[in-house]
Parts: sequence; C-alpha cells; structure tokens
Amino acid sequence: MPRLEYQTAGESHGPTLVCTITGLPAGLTLDIDRINAELARRQGGYGRGGRQRIETDTANFVTGVRLGKTTGAPVTALIKNKDSRLDDLTRTPPVYRPRPGHADLAGSIKWLTTDCRETLERASARETAARTLGGAVAACLLREIGIESFGFVRQILDARTEVAVSPENWKQIRELRDASETYCPDTVITEQHKAIIRQAKIDKDTVGGLCEVHIFGVPPGIGSCMDWRDKLDARIAYAVMGIQAFKAVEMGLGRDVVLRPGSKVHDPIHYDATKKHDSTLGFVRTSNNAGGTEGGMSNGMPIVVTGAMKPISTLLKGLPSVDLNTKQPEDSQYERSDICAVSAASVVMEAVVAFEVARAALDKFGGDSMMEFKDNYERFFETARLLPMDPPETVIA
Repeated sequence: MPRLEYQTAGESHGPTLVCTITGLPAGLTLDIDRINAELARRQGGYGRGGRQRIETDTANFVTGVRLGKTTGAPVTALIKNKDSRLDDLTRTPPVYRPRPGHADLAGSIKWLTTDCRETLERASARETAARTLGGAVAACLLREIGIESFGFVRQILDARTEVAVSPENWKQIRELRDASETYCPDTVITEQHKAIIRQAKIDKDTVGGLCEVHIFGVPPGIGSCMDWRDKLDARIAYAVMGIQAFKAVEMGLGRDVVLRPGSKVHDPIHYDATKKHDSTLGFVRTSNNAGGTEGGMSNGMPIVVTGAMKPISTLLKGLPSVDLNTKQPEDSQYERSDICAVSAASVVMEAVVAFEVARAALDKFGGDSMMEFKDNYERFFETARLLPMDPPETVIA
C-alpha cells in the first residue's frame, strides 16, 4: 500500500481549502464530529482576530469516503472560505510593503514580482485549517489501536504553567484545557495570558509562546534507525517546524539536556511483568527525559514534543520596511491578523504530530484495510511478548 501522505491547497481568501490524504486503509470510520470539533478549536483562543468570527470551518469529504468510512482511495476534503475575495482588488489589493517576519519579501523576490499578495495568501496560517483536518483524520486511525493525542499551551510570553502531564491524568488536564480561553490547563496562568494579550493589543503588538503535545499508547519500535529519513523524532520535528511562525522544536528535555550529566538525562529501564500486556510490553521508565523516542524510534513512553511559536508577523503599528516599487522606506502594510494565535497553534501542532505518528504506525504495521492493519498490530504484540523464543546463547569468553 502507498505511504500515508497529505497535501493541502488553497489560499487565505480563495474559495476553499483542500486537504488530500493518500495511503489510508479502507474501512477507517471517520468521526466527523471530532474532526469538526478540532477545526472549531483551531478557530478559537483568546487574542484571535476578526476572521474567526466570519468563518465556520467544517470538513466536507468529497472523495475516498463512503457511508462514513474510507474506501482505500485518496481522501479529499474541502473547507469552504466564507471570506472569499481573492480576485476583488478593492478588498485584496496588491501589497508592495512587505511585513518583516513574514514570507512577503522572500516570496516576492523568489517569484519575481513586487506584489506580495500571492505569497501571503498561500503562506497565511489560514492554510493550517487543512492540516488540522488531516491530523484529525490521522487521530481517528490512531484511536483504532489505542493511541491518543493531547496538546495544550504551556507558555505565552513569560507566563508559564508547570502542570505535569501523565498517562494517568491527561484526560482531566484536557478538561481544564478546554475550559481555558488560552488552552492552558491552569486557571491562574490563563488569566496572566489574557492580561498579556490585552496589553499587547493596547501596544499594537503581538506575542508568541510554547505549545506542548503528548502522544499516549505508542508501542516501542515505531520509526527506524536504519535510515535517517525514517527517524520518528526527525519526522515530527520537520512537521512542527513546517507550521507557520514556529521557530524551534524540542523532544523531551530538549536543549535542557546540556545542563545535566548523562546519569541525569538517560531514562533507566525496568521490567514490570504486570504491564506485559499494555503498549509498553512491560518495559517501563522512572522518567521520560527522552520524550518517548530513542535512536529515532518510539520507546514505549509517551511522546512529548514542545514547539516555540514566534509573535505574529503582522503588527497594527507596522514595522520599518520598504516599498518594493520605489525602494523608499515605508512602514509595512497591515493585513487583518491576530494579536496572539498560540492557542490555535497548539491545535495545529497536535494535528501534525498525530499525523507523523500515524504515518510511522502504518509504515510499521501496514495493511490495505483496517482489518489487516489492526490484525498486524495485534500479531506484532503477540510475537513481541514471546521473546526470547529461543534460549539465549551462552557466550564463552
């Protein structure tokens, strides 16, 4: 079967966004309500702009789905744009003054034009609605084998929550996240986030922050160490860095590994026979500094990823720039935007991480149908629990 892939198409103010997914097994039930709920979450969050009051994002599946289940054919879904005005030059005029931090200048030079409009329409974070849809579909696949994803906002500017997420408490923490206007599972820090965003609006400025994603139930051995392109952590990092405005990604401790000796970084391995039949196969750790991956493969612990989103590039007060036609100094042009989109970014990040884990799971277990995929998954566990199948060889010094 083909490898799981997805492609998005569409512009911010075009008629529609498109997500095409190839490589899905036949027979996957799509939970449309949960997919649409993720699209709605991406539109939410304190500090969002006026666009979110215009759009109502929902998934319209037009190919590859019959009676709510995938057929094995490419799946195509549309998200209609209500604010469709790409060819109306009075409402989407040319942009000659590029915004620092955005794709405007580089794209205009790349495509040999002084009008940044085409670049910014495709580079816009509006595109992430389609990636959220793709990740929500991937989450449907993962749930079939007991893998769950959870993302939230860890920090906005300098207001950070120290909430600890575990396989035992993540569902309760998710409830707190869903009650928060900034998607932060900490009521005190949420109020600090809101105050920061309000002040940024007064200052005609923007703010960024940290998003964190946890994936639970991933068995050991997803990904590979045989080819660097198949390393699970590398693929996750690539996907997260591909989200608009993300500037850094970390697994587990991330860069903090440099602050500790090896004895305080690497996660000791223990065997617990009572957990032989769960996704860890009984191999447990007292810490998860590695963030669930070792050597490019999942190690049975939760996958933990942190992504850093920079402040939005469009500022109400503008920034020093130049007019691409006259080359004279001008302030950057304003395009309707958000003050803070970290909450929405956490939804997108959860989606793209889930997609990479689903892709790696299909690489490992394969199958043209969900029946095959789930059967291959179960057989892998049955075989793994039998190891060693032969007595260990005696090594003579």
